[in-house]
Amino acid sequence: MNFLIPKAFILILLATVSSLSPLTSLSAADKKPSAKKNAWKPLPGAEYKVYKKTDQGDLHLNIYKPADWKASDTRPAIVFFFGGGWKNGNPGQFEPHCKHLASKGMVACTAEYRIKSKHDTTPFECVADGKSAVRWIREHASELGVDPQRIAAGGGSAGGHVAACTGTVIGFEEPAENKKISSVPNAMVLFNPVVDTTETGWKGGPSQLGKRCREISPIHFINKGTPPTIIFHGTADKTVLFENVERFTEKMKQNDNRCELVAYEGEGHGFFNLRKNSEDNYHSTIKKLDQFLTSLGYIEPKQ
Repeated sequence: MNFLIPKAFILILLATVSSLSPLTSLSAADKKPSAKKNAWKPLPGAEYKVYKKTDQGDLHLNIYKPADWKASDTRPAIVFFFGGGWKNGNPGQFEPHCKHLASKGMVACTAEYRIKSKHDTTPFECVADGKSAVRWIREHASELGVDPQRIAAGGGSAGGHVAACTGTVIGFEEPAENKKISSVPNAMVLFNPVVDTTETGWKGGPSQLGKRCREISPIHFINKGTPPTIIFHGTADKTVLFENVERFTEKMKQNDNRCELVAYEGEGHGFFNLRKNSEDNYHSTIKKLDQFLTSLGYIEPKQ
């Protein structure tokens, strides 16, 4: 016997199935690994290369090259690490610096590194990632058209701490990496950096790092041969007190190392960033950075 199903019933059934399908797809998406959710987007105009694979996802460098770059070049290079208290932040913070230095003939990179908000990690992983980035650039110098003996590390605040650690702190080298290739930069460019993570310096150090706070405290690892450094810092900085970088500078000089402290009177934390209310500070720090890098032979002197 043939039964006829009313047309109205078929329409209701199709509508019900259709309304359920988005819920089904969302459920499937939720089961995918979270690494993609943690990924940053490539910055405009930059080459985007993986420098490190971690359990929390791949880490990339955004690489800016001079307009006349060739693979056979031996250009000076710099890698920047963004600020954000080891918890937040974005590589885009140093995009303007990279574009500027690429226009001056350098290969300039701004690095991703693991942070608390994206990867549920600690400052110790940040330091390890910083060392990996410097090592990767040196290891791949020939394909990047880079001079392996002219690599600078730079950064701001927590990123300044990461950069400072690459030039000072001992350890935190990834076991699988080639230790014959140094992770120590040839120069450091630091913007209101955390340089003392113990009770004598940045007050958040002991609370975040506990008994291990000295392990990644740059000032406690300065010795003769620490890379030449320039520090930009506001005298009214309440996040990282100016006194901290004064002590760092003095200890550098006591060990016969070059260290230039450029003070910005009355300025607070993050004064150097390029934004509408601080363009003058950005351009001022860039000018002094150019002078420092020129003195090291990283930028050609003006003719």
